[in-house]
Amino acid sequence: MLCEAVCGVTVETEGEEILSIRGDTDDPFSRGHICPKVMGLKDVQIDPDRIRQPQRRTGDSWAPVSWEAALDEATDRFAEVQARHGRNSLASYIGNPTVHSYTALLTIALFAKALGTHSRFSATSVDQLPQMLASLEMLGHQLLLPIPDIDRTSFFLVVGANPIVSNGSIMTAPDVGTRLKALRARGGKLIVVDPRFTETAKIADRHFFIRPGSDAYLLFAMLHTIFAEKLTRLTTLGPHLRDLDEVRALAQRFSPERVAARTGIEADAIRALARDFAGAPSGVCYGRVGLCTQEFGTLAAWLVNVLNIVTGNLDRAGGAMFTTPAVDLVKFASKLGERGHFGVWKSRVRGLPEFGGELPSATLAEEIETPGAGQIRGLITFAGNPVLSTPNGSRLERALPKLDFMVSIDLYRNETTRHANLILPTSFGLERDHYDIIFYALSVKNAARYAKPITTPPPGVRHDWEVLIDLALGLHRKGGGRRDRKVVWSLRALRRLGPKRMLDLMLRFGPHGKGLLGGHGLSLAGLEAQPHGVDLGPLVPRLSEVIGTADGKVALAPPRIVSDVPRLEGALERSATIDGELLLIGRRSLRSNNSWMHNSLRLVKGPEGCTLLMHPTDAAARGFAQGDRVRVRSRVGEVLVSLAVSDEMARGVVSLPHGWGHARNGVSLEVARAHAGASVNDLTDELFVDAASGTASLSGVPVTVAPASAPA
Repeated sequence: MLCEAVCGVTVETEGEEILSIRGDTDDPFSRGHICPKVMGLKDVQIDPDRIRQPQRRTGDSWAPVSWEAALDEATDRFAEVQARHGRNSLASYIGNPTVHSYTALLTIALFAKALGTHSRFSATSVDQLPQMLASLEMLGHQLLLPIPDIDRTSFFLVVGANPIVSNGSIMTAPDVGTRLKALRARGGKLIVVDPRFTETAKIADRHFFIRPGSDAYLLFAMLHTIFAEKLTRLTTLGPHLRDLDEVRALAQRFSPERVAARTGIEADAIRALARDFAGAPSGVCYGRVGLCTQEFGTLAAWLVNVLNIVTGNLDRAGGAMFTTPAVDLVKFASKLGERGHFGVWKSRVRGLPEFGGELPSATLAEEIETPGAGQIRGLITFAGNPVLSTPNGSRLERALPKLDFMVSIDLYRNETTRHANLILPTSFGLERDHYDIIFYALSVKNAARYAKPITTPPPGVRHDWEVLIDLALGLHRKGGGRRDRKVVWSLRALRRLGPKRMLDLMLRFGPHGKGLLGGHGLSLAGLEAQPHGVDLGPLVPRLSEVIGTADGKVALAPPRIVSDVPRLEGALERSATIDGELLLIGRRSLRSNNSWMHNSLRLVKGPEGCTLLMHPTDAAARGFAQGDRVRVRSRVGEVLVSLAVSDEMARGVVSLPHGWGHARNGVSLEVARAHAGASVNDLTDELFVDAASGTASLSGVPVTVAPASAPA
């Protein structure tokens, strides 16, 4: 309900009061593991700053309003916006917490179709989009994501990820620390490549510092070595591949010697790493946010897959495998003809491509600010805080007041929702039933668990799916949105049946289901009878069953992706910085989950959580000492933060955590404002994107650091 680890919990209550939350030792997947964030389930639920009935803004003042009045006003105003300015003048932004609500996930696609707009945005384009694009182009489906078989691998190469803190990301792996220790105990190797000596690196066999944004060069150089030294091991994959010779030819252009200076890793070390990876009994390369959100994120995500494939580590035990989830989204989407698409339309101002029906969030502010046909005039945000989570949040902050009308479906008045005309609150956490549709589909082991509601929602809130359906149908009645009878019929059917019934049908007709007429297998009633969850077994080879390409083969060199290789090669000799500049990367904490857990005192108390990490040599060169207040500047803005001098940073690189910056006026988050920190996205640049996909380049942003006393 809070993060990707899907840890089972045991909750003790007395009436409506939550007395304790503990790890469920009988959960066969998480085995009793929890992290500090679990108490956020209680803290958010009882938070006095949480919104418990619809709120309307008049000027700078807020007042409660009935649901009927709020929905009527919202649908009236949005229908008016679309009537005057066209369908695309109404936009939506879907935030990260959406994936923690199966009811929202089952509703949001219909909601988007009902709005009928191309102006759709989400957290995808500041996170995992390159991995999804690589899957679409190579495997034929954007949701067909290879997952590390971490429990059986003998060589785990981690690039731009920190699973000890994330408990996996697009790799659902509760208690990942124990899993990594088990890897080493059975004689396996854990290797980490990151600009920071991360929490995961501290338990690894070896760590390599790398220059931010250069992961594609390293991966290409490893492939160069593997091809040159004939270390490929295609095993049974060979007949299922195409374009192997093209990949080999591309890799020849990136020798370890050629990329060593740019990556910061010596050529001999790159060769040794490639040999060790290719020679391991089984191995898997895993890259995440640091690899995706950079200038060459799409190429890097593609090359991770290529490296796993040419070493024979796709679709085999201990390699990168595909889940067999109880709710098989790939199967259901494929039957509906929804495999994903890319570049069908482009953003109005900058011409960046859509992906899966969504435009890159880096374009949202300019689409609001720039006059002309299709200018965004209305906005709906759902469980999102793009002012803190998208690049150049300050620009978006200035753009939002220019909207004609804005509605936020959210629990809080935060840095984004404070600009809304209406805030519509929903239930949260233990107040609603729960099934992890997404994260069991990304899991290192096949498992399933359904949780019933434990407490009652406050009387003034509604469930998220109810709010989305009411908005969509209300807009339709008033002449807005998409005039599609099938969409309207589907929304009404979902409201009548409810998401719980839809979940039951998806379980029954999934790979482990019992069907409609009964028999052995899963159903929702069966899961309800097993509250600790069920173990559905290890991952199994199933590439031929799930691949979605027209010829049933893996496309090793998709034209859309390899067409970006000349850009990568052209940038090889380019200096990453100019004199005095440093490269900025983000980081996350085990006690933090983006921006929405910072109003929990137990999670933010203690040592300052938002500091700038800098290598001692870089600090000394600038006359800085531990604890100094410094001014960090980029092309788009500047922030004031405290300095933490640490040799866990690579030289020339600084790190600021994601999700902070709560000092803005109008925010109603008492604890968060008292621990405000600074937003790293006041420094990231909305013009600095991965040209291949439009994904924001949040890693490797050039910055300068000066004393806080320097002129602003």
